[in-house]
Amino acid sequence: MKNIVRRSLAVIATCALAFSGVSVASATPLPASAPSIGIVATKKAPAVTIKKIGTKTVKGNAKATIKPSYSKAKNVQVKSALLKVTKGKKTLAKNKKSVKLAAGTYRVTTTVKYKYKGKTSSLSKTQTLQVKKASTKRSVKMSGKSYNCPSGFPVKGNRTGSKKEWKYHVPEGSYYSRTKPEECFKTTSDARKAGYRASKR
Repeated sequence: MKNIVRRSLAVIATCALAFSGVSVASATPLPASAPSIGIVATKKAPAVTIKKIGTKTVKGNAKATIKPSYSKAKNVQVKSALLKVTKGKKTLAKNKKSVKLAAGTYRVTTTVKYKYKGKTSSLSKTQTLQVKKASTKRSVKMSGKSYNCPSGFPVKGNRTGSKKEWKYHVPEGSYYSRTKPEECFKTTSDARKAGYRASKR
């Protein structure tokens, strides 16, 4: 009888250990260093992109020539690229391959018609365009209190003593950074015409 009881207890203990092992194994967490797998979706490039139109500058009564500006993906066939130009409520040009514009502010619509993978599509973009007149000024008067010249007028004119001693300094010169100009010029030629001579350093 004692042997039967011992055997029964042994079986029960074995089963308990087995079930205990299963429950412990299922409760064991994954290591913190386990690698995670992420999927990054690649962004599909557009078939056609219409580029930004920058500000144009013209001299006097000249006109700026505006053409459609765009880029396209490989295997894209562009059928047409046309412009529509308005100024205020007035339409100045429509369905043109290029347009000549005088100084002013305009609304320019670029429309590109293209074929890609057997399908014909079109893309339009409207932008504001400024056509500016180039400055006719050759020099800018300064107070002689600042070291900096305005943008576009890099040559410093320094008046020391009589007019015969007036000098101009270029950005590469030794005294350029320490000179407070009384006048700034577009070019050295403009400075010479105004009575300045080149600095020796």
